[in-house]
Amino acid sequence: MTTSEQIPNSEPQPSVIDKMKQMVGLGTNEAPAAPAETPAPALSQHKFKRVHIIVNPASGQEGLKLPTLNKVLKDLDIEWEMFVTRKGGEAGERAKQAVDAKVDAVVVYGGDGTVLEVASGLSGSNIPLVILPGGTANVLSVELGIPRDQTQAALLLGGTPNAVRALDMGDLSGVKHDDGSSGDLLFFHLGVGLEGEMHENADRDAKDQSGMFAYIVGALRTMSNPTSAHYHMTLDGQSVEAEGVNCMVTNFGSVGVPGLTLSHAIDMSDGLLDIIVIQDTNVSTLLAAAANAVASGELAQPLQWQAKEVTIVADPPQPMVVDGELVKVDKITVRIVPQTIHVVVPAPTNP
Repeated sequence: MTTSEQIPNSEPQPSVIDKMKQMVGLGTNEAPAAPAETPAPALSQHKFKRVHIIVNPASGQEGLKLPTLNKVLKDLDIEWEMFVTRKGGEAGERAKQAVDAKVDAVVVYGGDGTVLEVASGLSGSNIPLVILPGGTANVLSVELGIPRDQTQAALLLGGTPNAVRALDMGDLSGVKHDDGSSGDLLFFHLGVGLEGEMHENADRDAKDQSGMFAYIVGALRTMSNPTSAHYHMTLDGQSVEAEGVNCMVTNFGSVGVPGLTLSHAIDMSDGLLDIIVIQDTNVSTLLAAAANAVASGELAQPLQWQAKEVTIVADPPQPMVVDGELVKVDKITVRIVPQTIHVVVPAPTNP
């Protein structure tokens, strides 16, 4: 696993842009490190002999290194079939086919959206997921400590100490699809307000060419005049009201920066969603929070709750981003689905 270089104390402190990356959830190209406090995985060291590989060819800027992956699979004596997706939704269908085929594991190469599709298709089964990070942010991989390097990630199939961790997902309602259906399984991060505006301002072509720097530009545009709203929330049947510029419902704490989390209280396996409201923000506030986070390792906010089911209505309506996808709805409800997906992760280093 590649690691970031140790920076001598004599070098300059992180720049404003570096701090902005941290605050708005923009990672670097450094390999992710395992979270400081990771719950014990459900299973121990495991090897897989028959796998399906699902590839999104549109993911990332470098693409899948097939010769490298083929060598790992050959060295581990793994029987495999590969499926390349051509349209949205196909990754999930391929995952369901893998369940029917009773493979030992499913490997996915792609960004957070592709990983989500495959995980949704595997939900409720005992077939574990192996992630080869291939997107721009790869926030979920950072959360789970999965190496960004494709070789090291592929070795989780049995060539390096591994474990299988059971994760919660969120069941989303309130979003209608083109075919008239509703509901989705998500990992789950939902941002209403600032995050949605930031996503709207990040140009797709710019994101492909310059990666996460495009998100910084979008954030700077948005923060010049953040829109405040009143959030009407129902948390496990209890009414909660709050004012702010951003309301998030999340099941993971990673913001895409290794070693930094939204809150140390967030746990992907605890059967709870975490709700955080950011009341006010400006550039100086964000930079101060980013600087403070260097010491604590978290970006905790004063308004924070936990619940198994959440309903949110923003007044006035605000743009919403769900697991990296922009959605437009007036009301949304999420409920937790406990430990419904299994993901292969590096074995914990502590006994």
